[in-house]
Amino acid sequence: MPSPTEISVPQLSRLVGLPDAPSIIDVRATEHFDADPTLIPASLRRDHGAVESWSGAYRGKRVVVCCAQGGKLSQGVAAVLRSEGIEAESLEGGHEAWRAAGAPLVDARKLPPRDSRQRTVWVTRARPKVDRIACPWLIRRFVDPDAVFLFVSPAEVAGVAERFHATPFDVDGVFWSHRGDRCSFDTMIDELGLETPPLVRLAAIVRGADTARPDLAPEAAGLVAASLGYSRMYRDDLEQLRHAMELYDAFYRWCRDATDETHNWPAPAPKPA
Repeated sequence: MPSPTEISVPQLSRLVGLPDAPSIIDVRATEHFDADPTLIPASLRRDHGAVESWSGAYRGKRVVVCCAQGGKLSQGVAAVLRSEGIEAESLEGGHEAWRAAGAPLVDARKLPPRDSRQRTVWVTRARPKVDRIACPWLIRRFVDPDAVFLFVSPAEVAGVAERFHATPFDVDGVFWSHRGDRCSFDTMIDELGLETPPLVRLAAIVRGADTARPDLAPEAAGLVAASLGYSRMYRDDLEQLRHAMELYDAFYRWCRDATDETHNWPAPAPKPA
């Protein structure tokens, strides 16, 4: 049983991917990270020896700190953060316990470089509908909660990517895009190692909606309708993304927790006393 200042792997795994998930900080020693260059989803590498220089970024947030085995590095950093008034816990058993539990791990070698503020920067075509909202949702929930998204004219994506050190996605001829009959959302799940049952189920819905194949999942038609509705409601692409995040949060929770639940009318009559 974890101590009051620790969180267990099962507890954290239930929070990852949710809008109110804690910020996860990976403080493994360099040699441990080099031996296993994977990350708990949505976590960020930080230098444990420089905690005073970056701790201010986490004021007002809940934090989980992870090292290799849940020992001195993560517990020490969490203690320093708590001394500064930040709600911080260490991960019981650390990265090794997370791996041993079979929880998803993101291949850090596949991630784009971060900017001076430790954010990944992505660029795609303006006026998003399905894939160009689904992919940012996936990135912010499972890769980088602070990711920046640039929506520009299709002809300018390559130029903006080069000049602003942004990673292009969902355009022809780039790494993070459609492959065969699979969409960009599929590519990200496959390449990043996020093939969990809920995300695989959600990917079928996104693929059906994005590629006009509603036969792949009954829910795809509903996602198309909602996506087109959002695109008419908001002229600003970032505003559309901000509001549509909640739509994908709802689809994800259904995929994870509610696929066996049904709804009907009239409601079942109460059993006689």
